[in-house]
Amino acid sequence: MRAPSRPSSRPGGGGHHQVLFVLAECVPFAIALLVLAIEFTPAHVLYTGPLLVATPALAAVTMGPKGTIAAAGLAVAVSVATATYNQAWGNQQVYSNFLALFLVSVASVTTSRMARARSASELNQVRRIASAAQKVLLRPVPERLGPLRAASLYLAAEKGAQIGGDLYEAMETRYGIRMIVGDVRGKGLPAVRTAAAVLGAFREAVYYEDDLVDVVRHCEAAMRRDAAVPGAVDEEALVEGFVTAVVAQVPDGHVVEVVNRGHPPPLLLRDGKVQALMPGSPLPPLGLGEFIAGPPGRRERYPFLPGDRLLLHTDGVNEARDRGNTFFDLPEAMEDMEDREAKRAVEAAAATMPDRGPREFLDRLCRALVRHTEGRLADDVAMILVERLDDAGGPVR
Repeated sequence: MRAPSRPSSRPGGGGHHQVLFVLAECVPFAIALLVLAIEFTPAHVLYTGPLLVATPALAAVTMGPKGTIAAAGLAVAVSVATATYNQAWGNQQVYSNFLALFLVSVASVTTSRMARARSASELNQVRRIASAAQKVLLRPVPERLGPLRAASLYLAAEKGAQIGGDLYEAMETRYGIRMIVGDVRGKGLPAVRTAAAVLGAFREAVYYEDDLVDVVRHCEAAMRRDAAVPGAVDEEALVEGFVTAVVAQVPDGHVVEVVNRGHPPPLLLRDGKVQALMPGSPLPPLGLGEFIAGPPGRRERYPFLPGDRLLLHTDGVNEARDRGNTFFDLPEAMEDMEDREAKRAVEAAAATMPDRGPREFLDRLCRALVRHTEGRLADDVAMILVERLDDAGGPVR
């Protein structure tokens, strides 16, 4: 969930750091231009050799090996041009400058390559750790859960990230199949910590709480306990933090029970048409339970027939936009894919091709989302798709 944008109150914000970094990259080339200005004007009496020698070393600080080589090449070109213009080729000092420039350039390129390799190694290690954390926190749901076929998907908006503030889980219990999809307000480690607290409470409560409302209550209590730990979250998250979540249960029988706490409604796909399971009594997100005036919510039941598909998702899907600021039409995309899948099912039956079910459907939905946004996701994406099998345990399609 995206936090409201606010102007930075610190002068050293991320944007200022980026500007300073770009300016630092320009320093070596600015020095080369300064040397040209000195050497081609009456000020050429000043000795500029050490300035050019320092150019590759400065480039190695902010640029990679290619940038360092480019800075060194520019320094050599400027040295040749100034030596020719001033007719200084017979001067021993010129050759000393070239030797020093060569040695500094080789050392700078070598250092830059070593630093780049070390950074890449550290980044790969961080990604391995993040991948391991994702498998613990956001493990893929099983392909088969009792009378359901299921699939899950998570996409982090931040480039290179593996986990964020979205959460999901689906588990088979004695009360039926229980699922949760949620979205933590904010980003970064505090959001991941809150997601872990909510998921941990859900994974425990689903086994011994017979009422789905009590499961949600446990998740909210865990979130409050985690926020009460001194230093666990920053002051803003403590005051304004909340989690939107939808919890669903598929018990015995052709129904699905839903408790929605301020989250986008699940979408039910039946016979090529999508229906949003809107809550009859809207409730605030987890963490804002004090604003509930009456009872702490109730389970709302909807028909969930064999062949139906149910999609639980975060707002990173339905609020995704393209360059023209047009929202991604999730219901239309689901209906279009259902129509295509029906045609493919006929072809697959003739060719005895296997039915991949929810996994393939979710993958194609993800590709459509990425195409719509041109790969520029503004928020994390989490989805769970389940399909109700027939009473014999087989797919209807």
